[in-house]
Amino acid sequence: MNNITRAEKRVVLMHWKTKPDCPVEVFSNLKLLCQSYPQYNYNTLNNYLSKAKTAYENDIIKVERLPIFSRPLLPSSVSRSIVPVVTKQPLKALNEKKQDLKYWLSRHPKERLAAVTFIVSQSLKKGQRMDKTMVQVKKIKS
Repeated sequence: MNNITRAEKRVVLMHWKTKPDCPVEVFSNLKLLCQSYPQYNYNTLNNYLSKAKTAYENDIIKVERLPIFSRPLLPSSVSRSIVPVVTKQPLKALNEKKQDLKYWLSRHPKERLAAVTFIVSQSLKKGQRMDKTMVQVKKIKS
């Protein structure tokens, strides 16, 4: 844990070793814990938790102070995992046909064939077959 400054908010956690039904209780401050459980001395617990920053522990409980994280631990630029993909171009200069052609020519012929087959299959009705009178059959080199 990093050094805790006075500006950071902390909570007091009370871990019960003998209560399996409610193993942890959280208090906003040590004074509230001591008012709820008068058998624990405020000064004793405060000495443990403030000077050496170690938890107070006995056979029944373990008491420790922990910081409250109200902001992400990572910087905000790193926490965003989905980066938007945007290309801004003037509408007159936009030529999607050239971009599409360039993309598909960069793909492997088998991938291009699979894409065309998929598009054609979407336009066919159930049970309808593709008209192959305009198709030329060519062997694809592996």
